[in-house]
Amino acid sequence: MKKIEIVFGILRIPIDILMTILAFISAYHLRTFTNLLPGITLDLNLSSFPPLNDYIQFSIIAGIFLFLLFALYGMYQLKSSSKISEEIGSVIRLSTFWMLIIITYFFSIRQFPFSRLALVYSFILTIVLISFGRILIHLIQHLLLKANIGRRKILFVGKNKISEDLKYIYKDNPRFTIVGIVNANQLDNLISIIKKKKVEEIIQTNANINRAHAKDILNICREYHLHYHFVPDLVQVQRTNIEISSPGGIPLISLKPTPLDGWGKITKRLFDITGSLFGLILFSPILLITAIIIKIDSKGDILFKYLDDGSRVKRVGQYGNLFNFYKFRSMFPNTHNLRYTKLAYKNIRKGSPMVKIKNDPRVTRVGKFIRKWSIDELPQLWNVFKGDMSLVGPRPHLPEEVAKYERHQKFVLALKPGITGLAQISGRSNLNFEKEVELDTYYIENWSIWLDIKIIMKTFGVVLTGKTAKDAQDV
Repeated sequence: MKKIEIVFGILRIPIDILMTILAFISAYHLRTFTNLLPGITLDLNLSSFPPLNDYIQFSIIAGIFLFLLFALYGMYQLKSSSKISEEIGSVIRLSTFWMLIIITYFFSIRQFPFSRLALVYSFILTIVLISFGRILIHLIQHLLLKANIGRRKILFVGKNKISEDLKYIYKDNPRFTIVGIVNANQLDNLISIIKKKKVEEIIQTNANINRAHAKDILNICREYHLHYHFVPDLVQVQRTNIEISSPGGIPLISLKPTPLDGWGKITKRLFDITGSLFGLILFSPILLITAIIIKIDSKGDILFKYLDDGSRVKRVGQYGNLFNFYKFRSMFPNTHNLRYTKLAYKNIRKGSPMVKIKNDPRVTRVGKFIRKWSIDELPQLWNVFKGDMSLVGPRPHLPEEVAKYERHQKFVLALKPGITGLAQISGRSNLNFEKEVELDTYYIENWSIWLDIKIIMKTFGVVLTGKTAKDAQDV
């Protein structure tokens, strides 16, 4: 999902609440006009009306209640393709339901602390102002899409009538840019177009291709982190992360690589910010003491930040993007490349992209201790706070290691790497790389905030029992 879609999706929430409060405040002042309706003069007892502050407090509560009602009925979907007329229709229906609940509440307690006329004005103005806000958001979004900002590039796989029909359906939709149509069996051509045209979504319209080709297309989508959709002949999908739509009456199934899309992504990021900030504060004494003893124990930087040639230590993050990686130095300086030369014969993970040195002589005395208790990983909390990493996710690997990944293994780059993960609490030091990928793939496809919490709690248990000894770990 594009960042601009997330921004506009989130923007609806404060605007809806703000418009509701503004509607109530406007209604508060509007009620003082006794001859607002032509030919009708209202006799109002304004002295009995509560102070403005009380009315504002009530409007805030009412605005939050309306937000919850909107959220319950899917008014804040981040990837929404509904027309503005449909959106306004939903605003009218839900606002009416919301006002009826408020009126019912006042009648049930047999108190009506506010003017009935003010509530009527509030109801009307709420619909008008929220609709205005939604129209304004749609207008801005439409102008940006027209300027080719936020459009999703789609490639159809399968030269047939369905592709032509979908092309006709999507061509006038400003949310999409159609890159073209390719034959489902021409995989080399498919990869070339993906790279050249920077494709973001693939729609497979040929349901009759053999299973091997279908799996290859799905693996290509995973490798390049593309959204994958297909038109089925029979809806037989054995996955949970699916969305079903029917543009122009054509059934279209979308396979989502992870539940971490839309609000899931936002929830995880908020969890990461809160958790990393709390961790940095909680472990600050340990961070300080570790920095001091590393400096006393051996020459070199406190953090492992530079490679033997003086270049910055990088790790591969989400979608293959490189980022500056922070970790306490646990080895003697300028010994990193020995893993590929003099110590290569000690690698116990041969046949995989990873390098793991048995009885690693590069590790310092302090290094052995901080590795055993995973203290060397604590600076990565800063990576999490910055947004390069997550508290939970696949491990961040070196660029030269990722370069050796097979196509299906690149799926683990669909998420931000994590300080801990399923592999880490499942005996990572004894796992082969393929099993590690399987665990990370399971996590990606089955993410939930409760799974993150569970993994973090288990990580503490594993660390405290000393089971994460990394005497042979890379760097």
